[in-house]
Amino acid sequence: MFESLYNSLSNTTATGTAISLKDAILTILISFILGAIISITYMKTSNKGGYSQNFSLTLIIVPTVIAIIVLLIGSNVARAFSLAGAFSIIRFRSAPGDSKDISYVLFAMAAGLACGVGVFGYAVLFTVFLCLLMFFLNLINFGAKKTVKKLLKITIPENLNYEGVFDDIFEKYTKNYELIKVKTTDLGSLFQLVYTVDMNTETSQKEFLDNLRSRNGNLNITLSLYADNEGLGI
Repeated sequence: MFESLYNSLSNTTATGTAISLKDAILTILISFILGAIISITYMKTSNKGGYSQNFSLTLIIVPTVIAIIVLLIGSNVARAFSLAGAFSIIRFRSAPGDSKDISYVLFAMAAGLACGVGVFGYAVLFTVFLCLLMFFLNLINFGAKKTVKKLLKITIPENLNYEGVFDDIFEKYTKNYELIKVKTTDLGSLFQLVYTVDMNTETSQKEFLDNLRSRNGNLNITLSLYADNEGLGI
């Protein structure tokens, strides 16, 4: 029964020639395997496991869906336009991911397209090559910043001259620094200095803060990640 139903559908394929059941199963199987490989690569190369489970599952299914669509459309222009019209009414509510996530989506789509047109060898070749490339780039930590921009708030007593008082410490532990704000606190008995500092990722933050504490009388010090508009709202 299944074979007769499949044969009736095969006679109406886009290319005018029947798609064999063996070819269809092979296309789905290979595209699913390639999707799983891409998904595993994405999970392994994500920073400290910071990936979405739903996105990982999506990467597995995308190549299979694309392969099936290409397999059914073939060279039929009318079906291609009908499919484009159907997809145009779909509205995606999820927030867009970062550029790395988008590149993996395109990666999965390319694998599905290659499987859909039947070039399985090329599909496997570029999938394996790109996955190995992603592993290599992740291994060498390609593109990682050597410095991190942070916001530093230092509380000092009112009798301490803040101009240049911490310069020697900053020059030792940071690549660059800038005083962006000074304000009084506790009815003018204290000053709060706000700096932006570029810190080397290998710098000991504890040692850096300990040196600052010895200079400001062990008053409050806050070191946090810097946002462009954060310093003005403090």
